[in-house]
Amino acid sequence: MPVKHFELLAVEGKRFFKMGEKPRNVRIDHNSSVTSIVERGKDEVVIDFRFMANYQGLGVISIEGSLVFEGDAKDIVVQWRNQRKMPDKVATEVHQAIMNNCIPEAVIIARDIRLPPPVPLPPIKFGGKPKESTGVEVA
Repeated sequence: MPVKHFELLAVEGKRFFKMGEKPRNVRIDHNSSVTSIVERGKDEVVIDFRFMANYQGLGVISIEGSLVFEGDAKDIVVQWRNQRKMPDKVATEVHQAIMNNCIPEAVIIARDIRLPPPVPLPPIKFGGKPKESTGVEVA
């Protein structure tokens, strides 16, 4: 795996409704974005990122961090400087690593500030057909 090191630098969670208020439907949007890429040696880059879980007016979870990616550093940095994007294979690895590390952290933060977890929960039903999930909306 080309991601060698992963660290969180800042974690923030906010809930915009008071206890006792019941939100109706909650739409949770996830977003990961790269904020900077810096060359560190000929085959490593340091990538800074931001992960957001937005609860559409009910709350937000924001996580910032950095990771070290092993690969053709010069090509990655040149493409980032010129086009503000990474090669597709690199972008896939980087954003997968961000999601794999930030989603579990966001679940814990959501629990602490009493927001629904930012993942679709599997339907649970004993005795009968399981109900089909239609997305990440929570009622």
